[in-house]
Amino acid sequence: MKKISVTVLTVIFIVALATTALAAPWGKGKGNSDQRRGDWMRYSKDLNLTAEQTTSIKALRDAHQKDVKPLHDKMFAKRGDLRLLWLEKNPDQDKIMALQKEIRVIRDQIHDKATGLKFAVMKILTPEQKEKIQTSFRGQGRGPAAGFGSKGGAGGPCGKRFGDGPARGMRGNW
Repeated sequence: MKKISVTVLTVIFIVALATTALAAPWGKGKGNSDQRRGDWMRYSKDLNLTAEQTTSIKALRDAHQKDVKPLHDKMFAKRGDLRLLWLEKNPDQDKIMALQKEIRVIRDQIHDKATGLKFAVMKILTPEQKEKIQTSFRGQGRGPAAGFGSKGGAGGPCGKRFGDGPARGMRGNW
């Protein structure tokens, strides 16, 4: 009798644990699509955006995502190629250096487009909203328009994010 009740309780516990695990919001980690949609959404309530401003900013953001998707895909493929080059028995330094340069060019194109998006969004805002953004982010080491697509976060000394430095580009290439 005792064995049966222990077995039943164990099964109930396992089912409850599995149910909780299956109910978890999978894929909602640090880089989920809601966060990547742009930091401006987090601050839109503070900025008191009008419906027209919200619609315009969303349209700009959607157009930007369509514009940079091919670049992101290309960069992802190049990073895969770079991993393969590093995994060769005798990695070719010239090939690796050339591929890293190609990746930097693509990354710079993405950053330029992101900067263009920030300027476009800033044109939609009123002077009061721009002032609110600038005062909200002063002293956080993220720049005046950081609320619009920047990757802020817990900073290290001197306002720098952890991982900013000469070897930052190596992350994820191994």
